[in-house]
Amino acid sequence: MQQTRIAVVGSANMDLVGTAAALPRPGETVLGDDFVMLPGGKGANQAVAAVRAGASCVFLGAIGSDAFGVTLRARITAAGVDTGHLRVVYGSSGVALVMVGGAGEHAILVTPGANEAFTGPTEDELAAVREADVLVAQLEVPVETVTAAALAARSAGTRVVLNAAPVRPVPAELLAATDLLVVNETEARALTGRGRDEPEALLAVVPRAVLTLGGDGAWYVERDRPAVHVPAVKVDVVDSTAAGDAFTAALAVAWGEGRELVEAVHWAAAAGAACVRKLGASVALPRRVEIDELFSRPV
Repeated sequence: MQQTRIAVVGSANMDLVGTAAALPRPGETVLGDDFVMLPGGKGANQAVAAVRAGASCVFLGAIGSDAFGVTLRARITAAGVDTGHLRVVYGSSGVALVMVGGAGEHAILVTPGANEAFTGPTEDELAAVREADVLVAQLEVPVETVTAAALAARSAGTRVVLNAAPVRPVPAELLAATDLLVVNETEARALTGRGRDEPEALLAVVPRAVLTLGGDGAWYVERDRPAVHVPAVKVDVVDSTAAGDAFTAALAVAWGEGRELVEAVHWAAAAGAACVRKLGASVALPRRVEIDELFSRPV
């Protein structure tokens, strides 16, 4: 089987992760249990996850000229991701302040830093998109950049997987160039005003979509086909921070390998489950053998 080529357009952040028995309420201070500093950002996470799931991957994004930027490039490159097109811009890198509670729930504050400066894709960057089998993009970088990449992908026959997170307005031009949309319930409501009970509402804006529901699994919907519910793989949850990124990347890899999309969603669900068993974002992203093990487990 030929290795799938993934291009990821997205963010790179340094994740500052603290754990505690319970998350603080507004105005409250709680004593934490542990602290780690890890590379993250939805784009970088999905790029690393794609490589660990068995694909080759080029990452298009921006880091700052600070020490965090140096560390981010080194860590992402060491994971096997092609960072030859990764920009360096003067100033701070993106930073995410992540709090993880005892049940695996989390709260995240992201300061975009260099990610906001990732504008005006160059011809070399767009060429990297056109050469891929699948483009994966999110919304932590300027939407205009994501739209330009999606249009370049569409012009070359590269499939476009859009993870419309975080919630922000999505231009019609970008949705029209999207082959597969991945959203959680909050993001689905922002796009369509509908939630888990009406996943088909997403088909008004894209031809195919996956609505993820955490421990309740996911819905796969496609025009002119009945909706399919894919159950979650049951595991002990430690940290759900990067589960969505593991899911999206694995879904793109499986689709790029030629799997039917319902099977690809099942495989992606296994990737998300494998991810939540570990603390952290990029360090928790599962390898292919871990995904396959959970994928083969009876539901």
